[in-house]
Amino acid sequence: MTASDLDSDLLRAFLAVADHRSFTRAAAILNRTQSAVSVQIRRLEERLNVRLFHRTRSGVALSAAGHELLVYARRLLDLNAEAVDALRPRKPDAVVRLGVMDDYGTIVIPPLLAHFARGRPEIRVEIETGLTATMPARLGEDYDLVIAMHPEGSGNGELLRREQAVWAAAASYSAGPQRPTLPVALYPPGCLFRRWATEALDAAGRPWRLAFVSRTLAAAEAIAAEGLAITVVKAGTLPPRLRVLSERDGLPPLPAADIRLHRARNLSRPAALLADHLQRAISQLGAI
Repeated sequence: MTASDLDSDLLRAFLAVADHRSFTRAAAILNRTQSAVSVQIRRLEERLNVRLFHRTRSGVALSAAGHELLVYARRLLDLNAEAVDALRPRKPDAVVRLGVMDDYGTIVIPPLLAHFARGRPEIRVEIETGLTATMPARLGEDYDLVIAMHPEGSGNGELLRREQAVWAAAASYSAGPQRPTLPVALYPPGCLFRRWATEALDAAGRPWRLAFVSRTLAAAEAIAAEGLAITVVKAGTLPPRLRVLSERDGLPPLPAADIRLHRARNLSRPAALLADHLQRAISQLGAI
């Protein structure tokens, strides 16, 4: 190997650190020790004669050279995987089972899967949407991957983004004092938003009644859009027919939620490819 050759293992270690901004998290993803990952990054820096990362108070950040390498590293590893797959005997379609919240399953995930499917047509993804509170416990049995919602700062799995819970209603809806008892459209017991909504209203001393219960965002949205109730949604998936209500409307503030990716142990290569794709794509959406 010449000094200019780029070893794929070194590039994978580089991408893991770059994506997670942490040697510790990269080591966990790669199933290696932190010191082993540090050695790989040092070898890559020595081979290229550049500094790829700078340490910061919150972790590590890419240097200018690191940002430049990032594009090439992804292309090289994608091309390597494409070449291996092209020459490998064709196998039956692989199936990856994904569990996700209803709003992400209908709004966020479909375009990401469409992009993934164009490059990996042999991988078939089966999606189940619903309450994700119990889904991570069923990893390996019912799901290969789960994208779940947790209270801010809690939960296992990889943090993808942070979402603010907000009250939402029809544009013409007024939640002011002229409504002595507030009608609310919520989700079944076990839903984090249901608990937050009821606790916030009770703490604020605001009388309310459960006017509608549904497992789907679309049904709760339809009720709210008709002016029959208010509901709770993520700011990042606010339906266009609804507007955000705030303290100016007499409603108490709600907490933020962490959206986390959970992976089953001993993931198949197809599931790992999808997990990495979703992790990169959703993380790039940023915080709300």
